[in-house]
Amino acid sequence: MTSRVYLVSPAMSASTRQARFDDGGSIDQGAVARARAAAGALPPAARVLTSPAVRCRQTAAALGLDGPAVPELAGLDVGRWRGRTLDEVGAAEPEAVGRWLTDPVSAPHGGESVRDLCGRLANWLTDMARTDGRTLAVVEPDVVRAVVVRALGMPDAAFWRLDVPPLTVTELSGRSGRWNLRLGRPPAPRDAD
Repeated sequence: MTSRVYLVSPAMSASTRQARFDDGGSIDQGAVARARAAAGALPPAARVLTSPAVRCRQTAAALGLDGPAVPELAGLDVGRWRGRTLDEVGAAEPEAVGRWLTDPVSAPHGGESVRDLCGRLANWLTDMARTDGRTLAVVEPDVVRAVVVRALGMPDAAFWRLDVPPLTVTELSGRSGRWNLRLGRPPAPRDAD
């Protein structure tokens, strides 16, 4: 049995542009138009899922996708840093930000550590490995990073070394407990692969 998981990162938002920790903001109108233009370009899937984040649900809707918001697919909980920019937090708490960016078990914001996020997504990925067919999930970039880290057996510290552009697809295919990875392609018709 082969399982395929397509992870779609959300379209651009003002928060993304400002390097702001998720504040529940909407995607930009231009981003909505780009997502709508890509609607129908994704492969058909047996299951469509989304992160509970507003920008993920809006991106899914603009892509013409309908599926439940799954709590396990929520982005990294950054606790009291939510809604603030990285520059603001870095100016107020430079040591805490430094620890957070270098130590995967650190959660100085009172939320979730990178290791905890990777563990949560490892459990979800294990469930997906037992699921035949295609799953398409619109999720935060940090969820994509965590899934890739776990799928490839990378150290948690590699999390921050992975870039996930807006409105791109990361594809995993797996069987027998092994995953193969195809990173960050824009949504395109299948014959354009």
